[in-house]
Parts: sequence; structure tokens; C-alpha cells
Amino acid sequence: MSRRLPTLTALTLLVALAASPAPAGAATGIASAREFAPRQVVVKFEGQRFGRAVVLPRRVGVRRAAAALRRSPRVAYAEPNYIATASVAPFPPSGIPNDPGALTGAPAPGGWVSKQWNFLPWEGAGTAELPTSPGGIDAVGAWRNLAAAKRPGARGITIAVLDTGIAYRSKGRRYRRSPDFTSGQFTKGYDFVGGSRLPLDRNGHGTHIAGTIAGKTNNGVGLTGLAYRAKLMPVRVLDRHGSGQADDIARGIHLAVARGADVINMSFNFGCGKRVPGINAALRRAYARGIVTVASIGNLGSETCVSPPATGPRVIGVGGTTQGGCLGSYSLGGKGVDLVAPGGGTAAAGCPSVSANPIYQVTLKGGNTRRFGEPGNYIGTSMAAAHVSAVAAMVLAAGTVDPKAKRRGKVNRVARRLRLTARSLGLPPTRQGAGLIDAGKATDPAFK
Repeated sequence: MSRRLPTLTALTLLVALAASPAPAGAATGIASAREFAPRQVVVKFEGQRFGRAVVLPRRVGVRRAAAALRRSPRVAYAEPNYIATASVAPFPPSGIPNDPGALTGAPAPGGWVSKQWNFLPWEGAGTAELPTSPGGIDAVGAWRNLAAAKRPGARGITIAVLDTGIAYRSKGRRYRRSPDFTSGQFTKGYDFVGGSRLPLDRNGHGTHIAGTIAGKTNNGVGLTGLAYRAKLMPVRVLDRHGSGQADDIARGIHLAVARGADVINMSFNFGCGKRVPGINAALRRAYARGIVTVASIGNLGSETCVSPPATGPRVIGVGGTTQGGCLGSYSLGGKGVDLVAPGGGTAAAGCPSVSANPIYQVTLKGGNTRRFGEPGNYIGTSMAAAHVSAVAAMVLAAGTVDPKAKRRGKVNRVARRLRLTARSLGLPPTRQGAGLIDAGKATDPAFK
């Protein structure tokens, strides 16, 4: 649906631009698929609560129009409607829960433990019951801490997953709910890409992220999730190809705020240095309401620097690590890296470990919305962000931050606890932030 400029003055300006010749080398209204939506500018006028995307007249260049609008004293901001992409990196071919580690056939030897190295205790937190993993975050310790707090699996916390949607319910012959979810664990969401009340996944990325955050655990099916009794709010802001527009993402954040999310996960990134003021405004609103926001920092090869929304106001920016406890070869560095978490894949140069397993989770098989599996091609900072969102939810549920803290104070305390309990990989802060998250320690009331 077209959205019209709200003032005659602005419309007259754009018509004048359409009539004037474009200077040599001026950007046209058609952008590359990676950069911004064609013939759209996100504009916020003074006095308006939110910015919105407007459709430009033909022959008006997007960058020209944005620059012209910014010159008006009545315009708070005007930017191209930039495109974000899911932060999944290419993968080269190559009581303990009873989840069997397989959806069909014989259980995997060792069940979920054989695949989910990312949830195992690390060497310093090991027990006789389970093997350890140098890249593990000790989910088992966190599960025990939450059970002792009578909030098992982060019960009572809601996490909004802004992504490609989630396979959270069945619909007709085309869509099936993932077998590792139950209908009761979802709250009402929305599909901003298709303009629908059913934010169903057509890609698999969002379902994978949601599975890591809160897939059902100890249900004898598939794999495990971290905050397995938390509520999930599916918000579709990325299309079937994993791309999404800035205006839809901003509206998705506002929806999550309005519907009472405690944590917002954003496993996608814009291009390096892109300005997304509408999203930043939405993120400031989330912070003011006491909502923890988490985002992937981006992957080398897709992005060239730590990029939005990870660089947004009060967002926890997350890099990726490997099974061997190394920084992932895809994980970017720079300002905006707050923590690292399991993303799988190959290690960055200089790390002795050759372990390169992906992050396994139940999701769509080959993009088919009726078939599910545990594909081995999901690695990247997308997966890492999901771990941090889940552990943030677990910290909230465990009561290890001051329950009297209000809104902004609560967000600050959660972020601080995640940083204080992280373990260093011996890297500069621009590479690892505070270090690799430790779910067991972060939820342990004995740690002060």
C-alpha cells in the first residue's frame, strides 16, 4: 500500500525534483537488492511520533530525495529505506534432558549432547554427568539454577523474535508447526512483510533462531532450547530470502514494545554505516520501557564492519565463537562488540582448534514449510545473538538482577551481569567484547 507524504510542501519539493534533470552520477530510484528499497524514503516530520516510508514520484532518485528533504527545517530525518539481511554465514560442506538429537529414526548416539556442544558445560564448569566443551556456555547449570528459583526454563519471560517468521502453527496444507514447539508457548505476533496476523516462516532462519532461544526441552523430540519455558513472540520483518526493510523493522520493534516483550532478538544487519534513525528511535523506546535488545554484529563477507542494529542505542552487540572456544572466522571486530556467543563454523586465524561444527536446531528443511530437519549449514552471528537473548531472559527469570530495578535500570543491570559473568578468550575488547557468555554463572545467585 502506498504511503503519501503528509504535507503539500514536501510533495511539491519531490515533484520539483522529478522535473529537474539529475546531476551526473546521481543515484536512481532503483537500488541494488542489498542496499535499499526502490522509490522509498523513510521520513519523520517534526511533531510526528514515528517516521514512515513514503513512495517517491517516478524519476526522483532516492538519495537525492532524502538529501533534499533533510534540508527542510520541518524534517527530523530522511533516509533511504535500507535493507537488512539475516546474519547467517556460508558454511563449507563438510536431570539431563531426554531430547534424542534426531527427529526421525534412531536417536543420535548421545542424544542432544552429541550435537549441541554449544549448550554443554565448559571445562571449568563440568560435571560427571556430561562431557564438556571448550565452546559451551553451561546451559545445564543455568537450567538447574532456574529450577531452584522455581522459574524453570525462564518461565514468565517473553522474547520477541524479529526475523523471517517462525513455524509456530499449522495452516492448511502448506504450513506445519515445528515438532519441537508447542502451540502454548507463543504470544500474538505480526507479519510486517505480508501484512498478515500470521508471521509464518518461509525461510527457516527465524525458526532456527527461535529454536535456540526456546525450543522445547525434555520432550523426547529433536534438540533442546535454552529458555525453554519462555514465551516467544513471532514478528516477521524479513522475507523468504532473509531481507527486510528498515520501516518494517522499526514497526516490528514498536509492536514488541506495545505487546509486552521482555527481550527482543534481532539476528540481521544493515550495510556498514547505514543510517536507520527510525529503528534507533524504536530502540530508544524499547530501552525506556525496560526491554533488553540484542543483535548480531554481522558476518565478514556479508558486512564489512559492525553494523546496525547492533550499533543502536543500548543494544547488546554479539559476535560468534566456535566449538573449540575460538572466535569465528566470520566474526567482525570494532566498536559495538559487547559479548560473544556460540555461532559455530571455522575458527579465526591463530586459534589451534579445528572443531568447526555448526549450530544445530530443528527448522525447515530446504525451505519447505511442511518438512523439518536439523540442517548443518547454520553458522554465524545470527546464531550467537539467539544465545544471548535466551540467557538474558534466563537472567531476568532467575532474579539475579535487582527485582526493584525499574525499566532502564533493569536493562543496564542485565547487560552488566552478562558482561561480568562472561569468560575472556584472551582477545581485545574490540574482538570479544567482555567475552564468551556463561549461562550457568549469569543465573547463579551466589555470584555477586
